[in-house]
Amino acid sequence: MTAAKSPEACETMIDVRAGVDQVDRELVALLVRRFGYMNAAARIKTDRATVRDEARKAQVLDNVAREAAAAGLDPARLRAVWNELVEQSIAHEATEWDRIRAGR
Repeated sequence: MTAAKSPEACETMIDVRAGVDQVDRELVALLVRRFGYMNAAARIKTDRATVRDEARKAQVLDNVAREAAAAGLDPARLRAVWNELVEQSIAHEATEWDRIRAGR
């Protein structure tokens, strides 16, 4: 498989879609890694109540908004995307926390 063209080099919708598909594959790989950290958190945390950490969630969303703004993207839009990502990460961590301790 050849690498997709950069957005600036795209000349057709085929080029654009190939680029989007490549980015999506890369994002999935990064999400697998991110969820691996959620698995680690579930393993490390001894109290299920600490799975949801609103202060940390706010910090993550603020960090993303700052990075988005610096990159010229709409911080509110990225904050909304990351809010869902964080909520899904929390749900995953809670499920993993329960799964780990079910066998004890």
